[in-house]
Amino acid sequence: MNSARLVRAAVAAMLAAPLLAACSSDGDSNAAPREWIKKTYTATGADWLDPDSTPSEVAQAIRTERPELDRASGGTMEFLRYGDDMVTVSPYRSGSLIEIEDYRNGYHRHQQHLTYWPNPNSSSFRGGGPGEGK
Repeated sequence: MNSARLVRAAVAAMLAAPLLAACSSDGDSNAAPREWIKKTYTATGADWLDPDSTPSEVAQAIRTERPELDRASGGTMEFLRYGDDMVTVSPYRSGSLIEIEDYRNGYHRHQQHLTYWPNPNSSSFRGGGPGEGK
């Protein structure tokens, strides 16, 4: 009996793996282009760096790769909203620092610049992930 359970669990795991891979953030057209950013810019821990371009130039390159749902500027920073993700591009030395974070966290960090974006704590916030608009 235990071997039958193991076989069922192994089959379920093999069937679930492609589904989970298909749900990864870069397969979602509303998600930030995380893999493209990883390939295009220099990693600095959890963030990425463009040593030569302004935040506006970097944001334009990212949105050319994958159009955002919304864009905002605040001071010298650029913000791109992708469903449940937010990309923040800020000045760093002579270039730009690129951060990708959960929309909720990013909104709370930078809400003074995101005055017309939906508050993720409001009851009307629908996010941008699977099931959006249901």
